[in-house]
Amino acid sequence: MSYFPKWQVKTSGVIAPDETLPAKQTVALGIQHVVAMFGSTILAPILMGFDPNVAVLMSGIGTLIFFLMVGGHVPSYLGSSFAFIGVVIAATGYAAGNGPNPNIEVALGGILVCGLVYFLVGAIVMLTGVAWIEKLMPPVVTGAVVAVIGLNLAPTACKGVGSSSFAAWIAIFSVLCVGAVAVYARGFAQKLLILIGLLISYVVYAILANGFGLGQPIDFSLISNAPWFGLPHFKHPEFHADAILLIVPVVIILIAENLGHVKAVTAMTGRNLDPYLGRAFMGDGLASMVSASFGGTGVTTYGENIGVMAATRVYSTLLFPVAAGIAILLGFSPKFGAVIQTIPQPILSGMSIVVFGLIAIAGARIWVENRVDFSQNRNLIVAAVTLILGGGDFSLSIGGFTMGGIGTATFGAIILNALMSLGEKRAAKE
Repeated sequence: MSYFPKWQVKTSGVIAPDETLPAKQTVALGIQHVVAMFGSTILAPILMGFDPNVAVLMSGIGTLIFFLMVGGHVPSYLGSSFAFIGVVIAATGYAAGNGPNPNIEVALGGILVCGLVYFLVGAIVMLTGVAWIEKLMPPVVTGAVVAVIGLNLAPTACKGVGSSSFAAWIAIFSVLCVGAVAVYARGFAQKLLILIGLLISYVVYAILANGFGLGQPIDFSLISNAPWFGLPHFKHPEFHADAILLIVPVVIILIAENLGHVKAVTAMTGRNLDPYLGRAFMGDGLASMVSASFGGTGVTTYGENIGVMAATRVYSTLLFPVAAGIAILLGFSPKFGAVIQTIPQPILSGMSIVVFGLIAIAGARIWVENRVDFSQNRNLIVAAVTLILGGGDFSLSIGGFTMGGIGTATFGAIILNALMSLGEKRAAKE
């Protein structure tokens, strides 16, 4: 049996993971997947102070790593993970979206170790199956932890707007732009609500600031002076125990995301992809390790691209090496990076408000889709305590280490759920 599937060429109907379209259509759909991942993949590094060029480059390399690890059986694109934003900001003391992160090396060390833990979990899953993960992290836990990431970031998004009234109105306008695209756009444009909302806000800001003198003008010389091709600014990790302890718990979110995405593709294609879950975890973990080694963000499988597959009914895994190659080319374009650097801070803050809110709501969505019963005291207490610990940024010092709100909420949710489950079992026996 071959490690890679034998792809069959089709021209119409549903295209399964082991099937493909003619070359021109494959390239066109690969470009569409790049567009789908683009908005989130560049926004996450900007909010963490990472180089967007490096992040895009590493998303392409990471996708190729994932493709090889799963033997081309699981269609997925790996982009910048928003799960790292809160812990990176906490570990580095960085103000979201405020230029390059001066302590990026510290964050990279934590992300690399997180990727290593993720890789090892994948190896264990290959040997033992995924049932133990589902038992350790039931939907009530994963939903609460995902929600906490968004809630923990809320103050950062709001404070990053700035003190001027013009900046505040621009941030509100950018939020309204995203909302308008979400409601009034149709088809594929609706899936690019963040990117299109950002572009509209950018154009309006440029007219008001550069044309009418309101706010800080955009310096377009950065774009014109940047070369088309060149090497990104690579960084290398430094390992600090306190930052590692803070960042590693993100592995729980990455596992939950990857598990959910594989299950979603399984449902859409009718192909059982559970045998590849261990490989998928290992591929995602290895991709994050490689990305962090050169200054990129941690990566994760992207729901945006799964949405594109659902809309097009084309699930061919061969689309993703094509998309990865295009992303790698963009990563080597300083002009692309210069365009990103000109995005005004109020617009980034407005995008942050939307994105962080969507992360919080994604946690609630996990509860709804899995029909978590909040009439049970265990689920109610686990969710309630987790949200307050994370939203209130409850920090806990352990020896020389300090664990921030996301870390305490994550470990607290797992431990509290395990203890209360054990208590329920004992009560049921009596």
